Amino acid sequence: MKPFREISNGALDSLTLRHEVENHGYALIRNLLPTSEIEPLLTEIAAILHAVGWIDGDPAGRRAIPSAACADGEPAYKEVNHLVFSLESFHRFPHQPILMDLMKLFAGPELFIHPKSAARLIFPNFARAIVHAHQDHTAVAGDSESFTAWIPLHDCPLDMGPLRILDGSHRFGPQPTEEATGYIQPGAERGDAWVAGELRAGDVLIFHSLTVHEALPNLSGQLRISLDCRFQNYHRPVNPGTLVFTGSGKRSWDSIYANWRRDDLKYYWKRLPLHFKPTESELASLAETSSTPELCTRYAHILRLIQSQYSCPRSE
Repeated sequence: MKPFREISNGALDSLTLRHEVENHGYALIRNLLPTSEIEPLLTEIAAILHAVGWIDGDPAGRRAIPSAACADGEPAYKEVNHLVFSLESFHRFPHQPILMDLMKLFAGPELFIHPKSAARLIFPNFARAIVHAHQDHTAVAGDSESFTAWIPLHDCPLDMGPLRILDGSHRFGPQPTEEATGYIQPGAERGDAWVAGELRAGDVLIFHSLTVHEALPNLSGQLRISLDCRFQNYHRPVNPGTLVFTGSGKRSWDSIYANWRRDDLKYYWKRLPLHFKPTESELASLAETSSTPELCTRYAHILRLIQSQYSCPRSE
């Protein structure tokens, strides 16, 4: 496996970064984020994981309790992940100026930060937690010209399971996935070569929404904690599902915001001239004509939630 190509934080310019992503599908910027922006959020998350019985001893050590192991999509994981997602500091993290300035070099000055960033809380030596080869566009949808910033909140050597990237895979467009998992079948991925390497706190790994990537197994004894933050130009189509909670639970933005101290980031996307794909009229049609009752219900739910966020009809 080849090492990552990398860029120092002193060599950032739009031409260089766009060249890297256009040719390789990713760009690794070393030592971009200062410790002062990372450690407070890591401390808050580790405190939550310690309180719920996922971490043993000093929370800063992130030593995992094996009996608590669970994976994304499972009830225990959803409950704890919701606690992390509700942190005001978690939502402020991708809005820090240094990261926004970087992402404008990719997406342009009309930057839209997707509100549902994801915390990845990966137990060690737990096969169900391994994220296999996929493209983010499969889940995010909307416009394919969006970008993910994968950010470790602590040093992440190879044995802790950082991401690896399939260089050049974005050039092949959407790749076939297994319907049940959304993963690309092992060995069927199209691209040039897998690249990987140690990632450290402060590094930012950016990749195109069509770039194939996967996690290496976490073989350490610690929880791996990282963030997926997504960005695009707000003049390009946005999947309305990225702005609402599409499940059948009671999760809502109002409940997320309940204990926040400031209001400036609440529903911030309502101040942007977003264009939805599917549009509201297309959502209404999908709610009537989709192939299964479950899909009809899902689209109807998204439409109701989107309409409830805006006090007047949106132009399409």
